[in-house]
Amino acid sequence: MQGSGRRSSWTIRRGFTRSEPGPAGAALVFLVALQLAPAARAQPPDAADIAEGMRIFLQKGNCQACHGWAADGRKMDNQMPDGANLRETKLERGDVIVAIKCGRPGRSMPAFDKLAYSDARCYGMKQVDLKASGLSLPDPPATLQPREIELLADFLCAKIIGKGPMNRARCVEYWGAQVEACGEFPK
Repeated sequence: MQGSGRRSSWTIRRGFTRSEPGPAGAALVFLVALQLAPAARAQPPDAADIAEGMRIFLQKGNCQACHGWAADGRKMDNQMPDGANLRETKLERGDVIVAIKCGRPGRSMPAFDKLAYSDARCYGMKQVDLKASGLSLPDPPATLQPREIELLADFLCAKIIGKGPMNRARCVEYWGAQVEACGEFPK
């Protein structure tokens, strides 16, 4: 057989053979796989999804208790752990989802996935592995469903992450013009 037209065969079952695709076939398989693979986020989230993510941030997840109302690390309660300044983080959406779902063992970020360390879905660790490593996680105020975690991540990516320090314009966009918190920023 000669160079580029060469095809190899392999046995699937006794008596049946199948040829492997050449370069054109491999490219076609690759393109089909790309289209079928789930995208990180095929479309930007709509305004209702962003609003629902903000509600989860403020209410169900109570994220502002540690990260502050503006997600800048300026927290609401001195007794709560210090949360990261999410306005300055460089995390991608997928990394944000993992951080919410799995928490940050040993760093005060709770795991919001109810089963996070039950089956090694988070960082390849189970609860026993955390204990053996001397790592702990605080309890979350509530557990979140996978869709709620995605909505929270979409809100953070759209309105918080990489948006820089809070200012009056961002505050008004975030809360609305009638909120007292925006008064601390100069006009």
